[in-house]
Amino acid sequence: MALYLIVVQAHFVMNNIFEGMIWFFLPASLVITNDIFAYICGITFGRTQLIKLSPKKTVEGFVGAWILTIVFGFAMTNFLMRYKYFICPVNDLGANILTGLSCTPNPVFIPQPYHLPHFLNNTQTFHIAPMQFHILVFATFASLIAPFGGFFASGLKRTFKVKDFGESIPGHGGITDRMDCQFIMGFFAFMYYQSFIAVYKASVGDVIETAMMGLTGDEQVEVVRGLAKHLVNSGVLKEKVLACLVGEIGRRR
Repeated sequence: MALYLIVVQAHFVMNNIFEGMIWFFLPASLVITNDIFAYICGITFGRTQLIKLSPKKTVEGFVGAWILTIVFGFAMTNFLMRYKYFICPVNDLGANILTGLSCTPNPVFIPQPYHLPHFLNNTQTFHIAPMQFHILVFATFASLIAPFGGFFASGLKRTFKVKDFGESIPGHGGITDRMDCQFIMGFFAFMYYQSFIAVYKASVGDVIETAMMGLTGDEQVEVVRGLAKHLVNSGVLKEKVLACLVGEIGRRR
């Protein structure tokens, strides 16, 4: 079971890395810092038990970690967006922070102007990258949903009556015990990126192949004739070009 969870998690994590290091580093760091903040808030003012599967987790630590994780995520995102090494897709596995990466940044990393609502009677304009809004979702998920990966792991261990998945880290169990909350976070980061952030670009060849696929020869000729008429009507081509094209098609049929 542990091997299955690690392999499935690794699949989504590797896809996140290829889209840019920020999509691996940020979700992972949010889960780690949320765990740290939950511990600090829990021992500081935790009183109410959160769930029986994890007796040491408290409601106060859970909520406090949520708030602090959002603050951390906002600050960390603002820092990582400044470096193309983190925001550029990884096409060469040999690339590192010294060799650097070059790309056209995803629009979510480019600051956009925003205006305050009119009912506030304030016309001030401020610039913020859309990624700063997306990170609120990531931080909230890492705080409220990802910990349930740990609860699931705790329940699984209790079912098989074991304390830890392994013993590679003295006093802390195995690697799986330290990464249990990452099970859900890696999958969520992948799905969220592909659904709301990824930019899909189609080449001219892709468009033509998609349009022509499954058409007969006559239908393909009709598509070419219709496209030529559209270009003439748009002023891109002259009418004599269309007449020449239609004449050539007529001679060859």
